[in-house]
Amino acid sequence: VLEINNLEVVYHSVVLVLKGISIAVPEGSVVALLGPNGAGKTTTLRAITGLLPIHEGRITKGSITFDGSELSRLGPSQIVGGGIAQAMEGRRIFAELSVEENLLAGAHGRTSRDARADVDRFCRRFDVLGRRRNRPAGFLSGGEQQMLAIARAL
Repeated sequence: VLEINNLEVVYHSVVLVLKGISIAVPEGSVVALLGPNGAGKTTTLRAITGLLPIHEGRITKGSITFDGSELSRLGPSQIVGGGIAQAMEGRRIFAELSVEENLLAGAHGRTSRDARADVDRFCRRFDVLGRRRNRPAGFLSGGEQQMLAIARAL
């Protein structure tokens, strides 16, 4: 379960971007975070994934917990290790690396055996990636690149 309670975020120590955000995401559910530009969607995701500090943002109030663990005190690597990852917008892939190499790049903290098993699983789940497994990722279509970015995050 992912829970955000009364979250407040500021940038540059002065710009209040989020105030009083509360969200509960039960295990196994899918949630869409919708809103107009400037509503705080990206900031909310940065807070969850620990990426606020690199954008000069910080949580000033509230909590974010995942399976009972407080995330706001953890860094991005620890958060990813705990099972939360973000597929960035803009299909941020390594164009010159193969599809398989891109998937392996997302296997942070996994053993080589587990990483290979994950690659095999995602190549089966995303059949088009399996068919293009050894091709440079830059040759994938835009939609296929987005699929690769999502699979790498998973």
